[in-house]
Amino acid sequence: MAKEQTAVFGGGCFWCIEAVFQRLTGVGHVESGYMGGHADQATYQQVCNGDTGHVEVVRVSFDPDRINYRELLEVFFAVHDPTTLNRQGNDAGEQYRSVIFYSDEEQQRIAENTIAELTAAKAFSEPIVTAVEPAEEFHVAEDYHQNYYNENSRQPYCMFVISPKLGKLEKKFAEKLRA
Repeated sequence: MAKEQTAVFGGGCFWCIEAVFQRLTGVGHVESGYMGGHADQATYQQVCNGDTGHVEVVRVSFDPDRINYRELLEVFFAVHDPTTLNRQGNDAGEQYRSVIFYSDEEQQRIAENTIAELTAAKAFSEPIVTAVEPAEEFHVAEDYHQNYYNENSRQPYCMFVISPKLGKLEKKFAEKLRA
């Protein structure tokens, strides 16, 4: 059995990305937080005000024997728009940018190759703007952001923004979902 690994992704509101990765077989834990800023600390209010330069991200712990990093990237690119700079739907600002934070050279290589393959295949009608950057300090988001969709699925944002992403996930990646 391989040692558990970690991946960090930013693709809009972390509630959306968290809900997606929580449903995948081989994913052990998903935690919402902030990464990539210039401030020593990051709170939701600071990040949303644009005071820190941080991105809303999820840190995904996964078992590479059950789901590999490339498969996580396939899901990531399928459930958000990697062609819009600093925006996902109505969520706008640098904190919502599309970014992959890699933890080692292997993750960097796989991420860059995946973007190159998607670009060559013309998988999107516009150029991919997803950044690939080295992982920095991860700041855990406030407790009320953790497991957000699972605890608030009837909230309007969840119903109108997250639920359709989960529907897309179920259609495209049914074989990767937890039973």
